[in-house]
Amino acid sequence: MLVTVLVLVVGLGIGGVALVAALNVALLRAANTEALDTANAVARLVDEGSLSDPIPAPPGVQVQVVDAQDRVTAVSVGTDRLVPILYPTELHTMPDRAGRYLPGDRIGLPGRVRVVVVGAGPAHDRVKVLVARSTADLSQGVHVLRGLLLVAFPLLVGLLALVAWRLAGATLRPVEALRAGAERITGATPGRGTGPPQRLPVPDTGDEIHRLAVTLNDMLDRLGAARARQRAFVADAAHELRSPLTNMRTELEVAQRLPDGTDWPALADDLLTDLVRLSRLVDDLLLLARSDETTRTAPAPTAEVDVGELLAQVAARYAAVRFVPPAEPLHVTGDPDALARVVANLLDNAVRHAATTVELAVAADGAYRSITVTDDGPGIPAADRERVFDRFTRLDDARARDAGGTGLGLAIVRELVRRHGGTVTLADADHGLRVTVRLPGD
Repeated sequence: MLVTVLVLVVGLGIGGVALVAALNVALLRAANTEALDTANAVARLVDEGSLSDPIPAPPGVQVQVVDAQDRVTAVSVGTDRLVPILYPTELHTMPDRAGRYLPGDRIGLPGRVRVVVVGAGPAHDRVKVLVARSTADLSQGVHVLRGLLLVAFPLLVGLLALVAWRLAGATLRPVEALRAGAERITGATPGRGTGPPQRLPVPDTGDEIHRLAVTLNDMLDRLGAARARQRAFVADAAHELRSPLTNMRTELEVAQRLPDGTDWPALADDLLTDLVRLSRLVDDLLLLARSDETTRTAPAPTAEVDVGELLAQVAARYAAVRFVPPAEPLHVTGDPDALARVVANLLDNAVRHAATTVELAVAADGAYRSITVTDDGPGIPAADRERVFDRFTRLDDARARDAGGTGLGLAIVRELVRRHGGTVTLADADHGLRVTVRLPGD
């Protein structure tokens, strides 16, 4: 506001000074033009030999006709008949049709006067017509304007400052409401409840501030959802890590208290099983953490991958998996290790739940390559086929833990497939579940 008022003061001040100066110049030019017009009219009368005495002139104007010997031969009413308006030196040095300003008290006129000289008469008897025009009335108009500006200037500045203050206040009031809302949200202590997320007030203006508030609220919703997912992830991770550690601690404490009755080879096998599960869980958590840190626009490592060869190598690790090789080589562009991890996770799930066999196949699907994993297990209900891709989701917690599952396999599959620009879907098979991964072909 201070800057705005300062700019108004400077701008209006410069405008007022320019207005007064322009008016003063215009009025003085008008006075000079009026004096010249009067002198030209008198000069024509002299040339025509019809000059009367006294010479007719408007009020506030003095007219003299001076001969070559500086004698006054004719005057207007109220003009000195003996002494010329100009001194001899001024009279002889002023060019024809030129003018100058004189103090008015010198010839009995108020204020400054404009004096012009115009030659007239025949060449052998030249005379000079002197016309003095008072500028007091014109100066009075300039003074009145200056006084009005001096009075109106502070009032105008104050009025404009008030209007600017009200407009700025109306414009920034929604911004202040947003700031207060953000401060309230920032100062609030996050609880463990699942209440509605705090939101910023949205002004009903439909302008940029409205759109900013809507965008910020959308951002708060996304941050709240991300925080809830992170909190659930940390809680689930802590629970999953605590389970094998608790088992290992319990077995070691029992073995320590009953050393003579402990089957140490069996204990070592049990501990190794828990360590393998714990190591796999840590690896899965690290992979998901790295995936979360990677932006969606970050390119995945790219290489040309022969899908049939990759699937054959992964399927060779599983005795119960039957691999159906493609009729022709099929290629995709991506990270071989990540794609191998996708297939391995799907096969682990299928083998863990299959009744007898698991079938792995790949085929061309237009511009895509479709990898299918089919098992003859109990399948997954349609209502749960989206939920199973969430982290630490198990449809049968006890059975999954006993089988060594962590609830992260399908979450890792979806994240890695998404980074490669593909999709993963679940569907019913003849006697079980079919998982289809579609990847862009090379």
